[in-house]
Amino acid sequence: MLRVAAASLCSSCQRLRLLLPPTASASTVIYSTSRPENRHTVDSLGALSVDVRKIRESKGWILSESSAFVAETADLLRDMGADTPAVVRILEAHPEAVLCRPEEISVQRDLWESVCPDKLELLRIVEKFPATFFTLTHHGNQRANILYLQSLWLGDRIIGELMGSAPQSLSRPVERNKEAIHALRETYLDLGGDEVNLHLWLRTLFGQNPGVLLQPAEAWRDGLGFLRQRGFTAPELLSLASNLRASVAELKPHDMQQALAFVEEAFACTQDELKRVAIRCPAILRCSFPALVGRFQALSDAGVSAEQVKESPGVLELPTHILLHRVQKMAACDYDVRFGSLDVLLGTREDFEMKYWKLQLRQQRLL
Repeated sequence: MLRVAAASLCSSCQRLRLLLPPTASASTVIYSTSRPENRHTVDSLGALSVDVRKIRESKGWILSESSAFVAETADLLRDMGADTPAVVRILEAHPEAVLCRPEEISVQRDLWESVCPDKLELLRIVEKFPATFFTLTHHGNQRANILYLQSLWLGDRIIGELMGSAPQSLSRPVERNKEAIHALRETYLDLGGDEVNLHLWLRTLFGQNPGVLLQPAEAWRDGLGFLRQRGFTAPELLSLASNLRASVAELKPHDMQQALAFVEEAFACTQDELKRVAIRCPAILRCSFPALVGRFQALSDAGVSAEQVKESPGVLELPTHILLHRVQKMAACDYDVRFGSLDVLLGTREDFEMKYWKLQLRQQRLL
């Protein structure tokens, strides 16, 4: 709806909110978008080879605005290193950009360049998160948060990722992020970490899950508190927290209890074995219970024993269809997973393809 779209615009475009009253209905939106199109806007976008039809179908109200800065926005993007295809991709992904005043975009560009001076890298972030880049409000909060995070030696690359993929964390007051960092620090030190490695741990968390700052401290305490009650030691909890990243704060004790109970029964684990499985494959704690059961059942149907899975629990991180695909590919190389290690199924797609290629090559030599 128009009011939702308008909320993401720069400060000079917030006037669009006034087009509709708070109780506006769908019919009001239709009426608002029936205004005549601004021919200059349409022609300027067409001259860039932007798909105007696509914008008309999804966000036609943009084409009816009396003021738009198509050429100016395109020039600013070119100054940042964008070629014409990149400009087109950005404007098609976030056409609201043409409603932002050039001087406000320039201020935003300067702020982002203070974190990411490499033009190509900055353009990559802008193209990946155009809606974030063209949300030109909360400059004061963004600048204060950038300075604060830089003081923590997090590194500009990670701060740049936060700006793009978790913009809420930099748009809110800096005090909120200081509270979040304090909670993370207390958690890390309570689990046996030390100040020397704190910054490295934070960089790892933010690099792997930029939304970590948005997770409430209470959720961290609840998740780790449950695991502590299950007998996990501080070093074991630190290992889990590091591997699960901010996911610890998203886990519910009931869900973790369900997952651990299933693994304990399916693998006939002792408590120590159960902890080792969880530490080696922390994904079982965040995997939905039906998915976990489905993956184990698929392996069982393929003839794999529970003992094999216990020895290579990382296979439970793989979605069922990928598991079955890899089992079948290995069978084509005369590798029977029923009698060998399941480690051969692990790894990224590239890792697995390398293992598959080596097995194929070995098989050909034996023929």
